[in-house]
Amino acid sequence: MSVTELSVSTQNYLKTVWSLSEWSDAPVTATVIAERTGYTLSSVSDAVRRLTDQGFLDHARYGSIALTDVGRAHAVAMVRRHRLIESFLVSVLGYGWDQVHDEAENLEHAVSDFMVERIDEFLEHPTRDPHGDPIPSADGVITIPDAVQLSRIAPGSTVIVERISDDDPELLKFFEERGIVFEATLSVNAGAPYSDALEVVVVGDAGGASGEARGEANDGAVRQSAVPISLGRSATDALYVSGGTLTE
Repeated sequence: MSVTELSVSTQNYLKTVWSLSEWSDAPVTATVIAERTGYTLSSVSDAVRRLTDQGFLDHARYGSIALTDVGRAHAVAMVRRHRLIESFLVSVLGYGWDQVHDEAENLEHAVSDFMVERIDEFLEHPTRDPHGDPIPSADGVITIPDAVQLSRIAPGSTVIVERISDDDPELLKFFEERGIVFEATLSVNAGAPYSDALEVVVVGDAGGASGEARGEANDGAVRQSAVPISLGRSATDALYVSGGTLTE
């Protein structure tokens, strides 16, 4: 069965369950799904029961929710659609990386499997989307980058930005205006005393385009910051980086 044969509601629920566990080990519950989607808890509970009966979810009573093998295959197919569409919108149509998430949310349900594969071919099979999220292959293989949240990095480290959460478009604008983008190199310093803030300096850009996906949306260049940029906890939690030393 192709993922296109599922209802939009089913597609969304499966993708949501997968997304909630992609970068977190926290249990996925009906309450967490309701908070992410904005649906009522009763609606989510009904949907979870239905998807469990259909063989897409495993859900022990009052326990966490997990995808079955079939459910995971459909969820990953939706993630692939979403991230390829985001990449196409940025690199070909010139969308800003803060504009593509909602657009892709609509288009991912409408395009055919054939169009998804044509987009993949046209973009020469990208492996990361504009925000650094990994794009699953056509056969469902996905490689999660070895990255941690910047908030876990000790001052004095030099790190590379591997992924930026796209949950907050305004935060994405803030990052881009300061050159904090996928594959940028940051020098990490301590923030103000008695705060959980960090200061970063952009010491290296993304080398033109963001791997395969950012394309020309950022004019092929990333500005390096001349002064330290203070980042609070919400910002450092949204940035996933490689390299550096972890705090104890």
